[in-house]
Amino acid sequence: MEITEVRIFPKDSPDKKLRAYATVTFDNVFVVRNIKVIEGSTGLFIAMPSRKVKHPCPKCNFKNESKSKYCNMCAAQLPLIQRPVTPSDVNNLQSEHKDIAHPITQTFREYLQKTVLEAYEKQKTGTGMSASSSPSASPSPSTNSGFSGLAPETKF
Repeated sequence: MEITEVRIFPKDSPDKKLRAYATVTFDNVFVVRNIKVIEGSTGLFIAMPSRKVKHPCPKCNFKNESKSKYCNMCAAQLPLIQRPVTPSDVNNLQSEHKDIAHPITQTFREYLQKTVLEAYEKQKTGTGMSASSSPSASPSPSTNSGFSGLAPETKF
């Protein structure tokens, strides 16, 4: 799988860790939006798009955010979700969020992160004058991973 386009949308908030959002296109046929570029203690890294985990109310089955004390629909008191406190919990504080899309292999994750961070640096330094960069030449529609029957202008 090849990354064919990266678009960077910088966030101008110097006191926050979120530096930008990225939209990445794969093989000119699949797009992933809302990849975050974050400033961590050891440098920049990317975080994949995610959603908050919700838990159902035992009375009405409405899905509430994980730390809610009362149901947002019926106002019933929600049971406390007991989680044992272990050293691994410190590293697993993001357990309230689940990735919507994410790389499966470490190799692809490193490739994705390197490509997004390079596009971010180009955008930041002004060498990439537009908000998009294409890390490689775009393949022709006839070599598009078996999707040659779809015209590039086809809309779904």
